[in-house]
Amino acid sequence: MADLTLKIVDYATAMADIQFVRAAVFQIEQGVAAELDFDGQDDRAQHLVAYLDQQPIGTARIRFLTNQLAKIERVAVLAAYRGQGIGQKMMLAIMDYLDQQNVAESKIHAQRYVISFYSRLGFKSQGDEFYEAGIPHIEMRRIHPNQRES
Repeated sequence: MADLTLKIVDYATAMADIQFVRAAVFQIEQGVAAELDFDGQDDRAQHLVAYLDQQPIGTARIRFLTNQLAKIERVAVLAAYRGQGIGQKMMLAIMDYLDQQNVAESKIHAQRYVISFYSRLGFKSQGDEFYEAGIPHIEMRRIHPNQRES
């Protein structure tokens, strides 16, 4: 793969790149309303942006719900770049970042079709399926390695 760079940034630093990827994936592909995607939480979150040859191709949002719980949201990779392991690299970078922050647990609301992807990364399903933006999801959680009991 060419020059893939993953950066953890605040929203103001990469706002145009984040908006570009999320609009393409969530609004255009999935039909999610812009006001649901851009819900006013971005300024209070950290974001990962994936760049290939300096062009934004993926993004994810990380919100700290408490000192011990982070929620990973808005995980998106442009359609032309899927199936190349970029989403996995993004998630591994996020989990490494959360481990460095000493977060005990992370959660994600996974769309039904990517549950197995998150399961392979150590997330476990919690509760019943629900709908967000008209799309079926399941909550998944992961205990971070530095928090596992021996």
